[in-house]
Amino acid sequence: MAVSANRLELLQIADAVAREKVIDRQIVLAAMEDAIAKAARSRYGAETDIHAEIHPKTGELRLARHLLVVDKVENTAVEISLNDARRHNPAAQVGDSIADTLPPFDFGRIAAQSAKQVIVQKVRDAERDRQYQEYKDRIGDIVNGLIKRVEYGNVIVDLGRGEGIVRRDELIPRETFRPGDRVRAYLFDVRRETRGPQIFLSRTHPQFMAKLFGQEVPEIYDGVVEVKAVARDPGSRAKIAVISRDSSIDPVGACVGMRGSRVQAVVGELQGEKIDIIPWSPDPATFIVNALQPAEVVKVVLDEDSERIEVVVPDDQLSLAIGRRGQNVRLASQLTGWDIDILTEAEESERRQKEFNERTEIFMNALDVDEVVGQLLASEGFRSVEELAFVDPAELATIEGFDEETASEIQRRAEDHLARIEAEFEAKRQELGVADEVKEVDGVTTPMLVAFGENGIKTVEDLAGCDTDELAGWTEGRGPEAVRHKGVLDEFGISRADAEGMIMAARVKAGWIEAPEPAAEEIEAEAEAETEAHPT
Repeated sequence: MAVSANRLELLQIADAVAREKVIDRQIVLAAMEDAIAKAARSRYGAETDIHAEIHPKTGELRLARHLLVVDKVENTAVEISLNDARRHNPAAQVGDSIADTLPPFDFGRIAAQSAKQVIVQKVRDAERDRQYQEYKDRIGDIVNGLIKRVEYGNVIVDLGRGEGIVRRDELIPRETFRPGDRVRAYLFDVRRETRGPQIFLSRTHPQFMAKLFGQEVPEIYDGVVEVKAVARDPGSRAKIAVISRDSSIDPVGACVGMRGSRVQAVVGELQGEKIDIIPWSPDPATFIVNALQPAEVVKVVLDEDSERIEVVVPDDQLSLAIGRRGQNVRLASQLTGWDIDILTEAEESERRQKEFNERTEIFMNALDVDEVVGQLLASEGFRSVEELAFVDPAELATIEGFDEETASEIQRRAEDHLARIEAEFEAKRQELGVADEVKEVDGVTTPMLVAFGENGIKTVEDLAGCDTDELAGWTEGRGPEAVRHKGVLDEFGISRADAEGMIMAARVKAGWIEAPEPAAEEIEAEAEAETEAHPT
């Protein structure tokens, strides 16, 4: 069959558009078919169901009107009677669809313009979908591009098959770009939007530095050395924690390179940003000490419940540990995920002396003993009257200057003091109107009942309706800007898990929920305890 020039031209146009827009040729042909069908409907009627088909090899165009076979025709534009349908297809039945071939026609100016708009829109949609599918799989990669233009401080980057944007706050401070400059950036997000996929790039993202090291350090690229954490103050200073999976390879040395060549390549890309490379450690204390380099650390005290750590440094190292405008400790906190409080040795010594004096005073008043005895108990590490009341008497008797009789007397006085305090709290609890049932909730003590009553929690239902933040408090923000919001039980130092346990126990007691089934480990532990208590 001879193919006309017009048909070949149609296929050539489809091929050219598909190549230029980097989309499937079949998508372009489908767009052309929809456009021609729309133009035909403008001639035969908008409600007419017209389909166009372009042969992918010959370019031959076929137009057909689809009609529904019915018993009684109500709309001739979309329906055909059974008798008329059987002239086209003797086997036609009611409910079938008959394709009625239409003759070719010349497009008018308006129809041609409408068809063009359909093709352009569908090709644009296909191009956008292709861009989205291509770049969404590259999130987390470094991309290269040319600066296309700068708009209000935001940099538009030509990536070849798409455009990315580096927003003003994602640029390193004081760096400037001009159209035509080459740039490397971290692709951190791709979003579908009405005007097409938006590709967001960053040069300040912590992972941008990690990826740059991956390009410069073969050991990181091969997976022998792993980047565990990164913290950046873009354009000024950064810290990166690395660990080696091969004991024969020094992770810090691998990242620094011969005479610092590898790290300098990254520093150059980041506009001179100073980089501290530190060894990562699974032990939080060791990791935090490493993260505070170059400052020396004398002692660390961890509070794992609140993820805070106190770091004691020599007096002359305080400014070095904190850094200019708090930069060193802030980056160390971001790197490790812990809130870091820094004290000098003098400050820590003063605080310890103050705590020692406070404990001595507590023991003197509660136990009615002289200062020497109070100091002896404080120096032995006892922190509260409760510890004295429940400690083994033999342990008290081992304190220098104490005998068994003295130890027993001190313990008796501690128990009497606790009993008086308990009675006072119980009276206060009744005065506040806190129900007896609340005492039966696991983990609740009498002083807690008073705190509940002072905060309007007087029944099991009241406690069941609380949330964890309400009881344990919460911290808003991190580092020096963190703001602590106190909870009802804040002074008791309970963890969030304990607070949640109380609330769940109250909900079970109130009948809101069923008691959870004990875990297999708990059942096994109880069985072992029973066996030990009653051996056969």
